[in-house]
Amino acid sequence: MFRSSNVAARVFERQIRTPPPGTSVHSAREFYENLVPSHTIYDIECPDHFFRKFTDDGQFLISFSRNQQELIVYRPRWLSFSCREEDCNHDLPPKARRFDSFFTQQSCVSLASSNELIFKDFFLYMESNQFGIFTSTTPPIHDAPAFEGAIPGVPLVEKITFYLIRLENGDILDKKVFHNDFVNLSHNMGVFLYDNLLAIVSLRFQTIHILQIRESGNLVDVRAIGLFCREDDELFLNSNAQRIHSLKKKFFFHFQDYVDLIIWKVQFLDRHHLLIKFGSVDGWLSRNADHHPAFFAVYNMETTEIVAFYQNSSEELYQFFEQFCDHFHVASGTPLYMRFISSQSNNIHALEQLKSIKAKANSFPQFVKKMLGSVAYTCQSQSPSPYFDQSLFRFDEKLISATDRNRLSTDHPIKFITRRRPCTLKFKIKPGPEAGNADTRTKRISFLFHPFLPLALSIQQTPYLQPSVNIHFRR
Repeated sequence: MFRSSNVAARVFERQIRTPPPGTSVHSAREFYENLVPSHTIYDIECPDHFFRKFTDDGQFLISFSRNQQELIVYRPRWLSFSCREEDCNHDLPPKARRFDSFFTQQSCVSLASSNELIFKDFFLYMESNQFGIFTSTTPPIHDAPAFEGAIPGVPLVEKITFYLIRLENGDILDKKVFHNDFVNLSHNMGVFLYDNLLAIVSLRFQTIHILQIRESGNLVDVRAIGLFCREDDELFLNSNAQRIHSLKKKFFFHFQDYVDLIIWKVQFLDRHHLLIKFGSVDGWLSRNADHHPAFFAVYNMETTEIVAFYQNSSEELYQFFEQFCDHFHVASGTPLYMRFISSQSNNIHALEQLKSIKAKANSFPQFVKKMLGSVAYTCQSQSPSPYFDQSLFRFDEKLISATDRNRLSTDHPIKFITRRRPCTLKFKIKPGPEAGNADTRTKRISFLFHPFLPLALSIQQTPYLQPSVNIHFRR
């Protein structure tokens, strides 16, 4: 829309021109080319916490105490300071170089007790009510024997507690406890939130627990999908045992192969349909699940029917994934700004990148398996920050991306370059100390971008040392 890259000219142009139909939000987001986090405060004075992420509405910053016993919630606020001199272009005053100049503590809640710890890589946010979902667990037992129908090889956790918390004041509204079970909590992989419905996958007992989050702040059991899907399933199977056995022999030559599959992961497609990923126990335990067969089932919770069934080499499912990727991870009540997370379905640059990977692949079936490895999607795992919008900026995705993951740290600044010609460098993000780090140990880096403000945190972790936290913002 805009002919000039000057922000004043863009504001004037916005007043006198109307964008083409359906492009008003895209046009407004182009202002982010001028509003960038171009200034950095290195090694800011801040509490020694695990900083998890900003909520998707930008209202809160979630963190946990170093001993993983307390939840600490902050509200972002913009830096402000006064200057008596006429020329205020010098460095920031010392008071402005502190964490509390950018954030105000909202609440502090003690969650874990006894031998439980808060699982710091898990957090889900229900924006409509500003509810947060957190967990605490006891240490996992990896060589626990299988009993009462448990899957051999899956670890056991004596107690997993899910907390529903109102972030505004830190009130604990409700709890849900699982005993002697295992849920894959890393980066929310075993839990999915869709509107007010919560799906929790019990890997150890192969059950999908569906809960509803009420406006009042209660967690209500809706149904459990596992060994049985309806209340009378057990009665039906017992009374028709002979008939079912003959059907299995007659129609299902590979029946036992399917029985041996376990549920790896699940996501909502809408309020009635689940996408369930199945595979072998060995595949789940493997670091590289792409080399193991996997299957996807579209399951209707109301009718208990399998609507569709695919293998992870299915070209038909891959075509759905390529063309309708957003339908896999955008919920019905998702705010507008969340719908601009770049994917091959909505962004020409992401699609060209995917086509380039496809062209370089030695084997198309193996390429399909690799691409479908990200299905089912992990809930709330991508940042909606406009600085990751590939129609606005170009950056090295090996070093930084919208996906919520720790990465190997680099001493080189990460460059963000505009897509608009002449493709100028707009800002750089440099993790770690300003003067670099002589320590040769492997370092991990995480980036927390605010969903719409020009504000970001980079946190560099070095073994046995306190993290180095930098704040990047528009000055």
